[in-house]
Parts: sequence; C-alpha cells; structure tokens
Amino acid sequence: MTASPEKSRPSAFWPLAAIIVPLTGLFARIEIRGAENLPKEGAYVLAPNHNSEFDPVIVAVAVWRLGRAPRFMAKESLFRVPVLGAALKATGMVPVPRSSTSANQSMKAAEQIARDGRGVIVYAEGTLTRDPDLWPMRGKTGAVRLALAADLPLIPLAQWGVQQILPRYGKLRFPRRSHVIVEFGPAMDVADYRATATQPATLTRATDALMARISEMLSGLRGLPAPPERWNPSQHGQNETGRLES
Repeated sequence: MTASPEKSRPSAFWPLAAIIVPLTGLFARIEIRGAENLPKEGAYVLAPNHNSEFDPVIVAVAVWRLGRAPRFMAKESLFRVPVLGAALKATGMVPVPRSSTSANQSMKAAEQIARDGRGVIVYAEGTLTRDPDLWPMRGKTGAVRLALAADLPLIPLAQWGVQQILPRYGKLRFPRRSHVIVEFGPAMDVADYRATATQPATLTRATDALMARISEMLSGLRGLPAPPERWNPSQHGQNETGRLES
C-alpha cells in the first residue's frame, strides 16, 4: 500500500509515533475494519464512540496505520498539562473550550485544518459515554456542524475492546494485551441536511442519524442489539461534562 502524501512528509507526528505505536502494541492487538472508508488524502471528519480514556490512543494509532495524521478536537484543559499540552500543540490538535462563545474559535480552527486538506477527529458525545453498558449516548452537534460547514465527508467509527485495557474512569489493567476492533464506516450521506444546515433542528436530526449509525456498527462488533433509545444524561441527573460520579 502506498503511503499517503500526509504521512510521507516529516512532521511532529513521526517522533511521537515512534514511541506511542510500539507502546500501544503492548496493550492492544488492533484489528482494523473498513480501512477503505478513510480517505487516503483530503479533509474529513471522523466521529468515534467514546467509552475509555484510552480509546483516543487506539483511534490515533489506527488512523496513523492507515496513512493519515490523527488530529483531534480535544478539551482545552488537556493543553495545560505539562508535556502533553506541548505535544498537542505541536501536532496541530484543536482545543475545545467549555464556553459556547469560545467554541466558535475552535470551529474556525477546525475549518482551517479542513482547508489545509487534513482530517479532524471529533467525539460527537463530547465526553465518555454515561450509558451503563457503554453504548453511545446522545450526541452533540460539533461533528455534524463541521462536516456541513466545510462540506467534508462525515465518517462514523465504532471501536470496542479498549474498555478491557482501561475501564471507563477505572484503573489500567496491566499486563494485559486485549483484542481491540476499530471499524471505519462509509461516509454518511448528509445531502438532505445541507439546505437547512445552520438550523438547530437540522443539526440535531443529523447528529441523531450519526449516533444511530455508530450504534449500529458497534452492535455488529459486540454481537448485541443496541438500545432502542440513546442514553440522555440530563434525564438521569448526570452532568454532561466532567468525571462521572457513581
């Protein structure tokens, strides 16, 4: 397989990958499905489910293995962590503030990445799922907004197995090398949403369709039916951001 132009160019990702990829291999045997659905070049929005603090590493390694440089929209507080913050900035990650006024700046930064022909990974749930059985919960509109605003392919991603390595808000289980499946789905058809792409109702419908697709893919990975309704934290007295308290 020919390397993509993005990965063939030297960048800050290379020294990080030289460390992170082998280390990740100590914890996970990553099986990639649907590799043909991730564009070899050009911009895209990738929307994974989120059930472990470790799954961004798995997603990043999978994307890197397919020849693309993984760039996330990540919460702003991570950029203030020593060493990690410097690595995030060096690799062009996009900080996401909690305040809605500053969030527009994040969207503009992500759109600039798109104009440069690079991909952006956006967790549509906005945080680790609150669903007790780790199914995708109600999504937020960021991934859909970016895909519609910049006219980008919106690619759903389902991953499963990472929770065996690091349970949600739990402790790292080591030594353990778990089988992790990462499946890239075909880009969603969002043509029906373009005419009213800035309307909240449209963004909500498109996000619901995205989360339904991710849930369907995850159902296939788990061999279990997804719940008929997605978990809504506000209906269960849970905060939608921050650590989930039991």
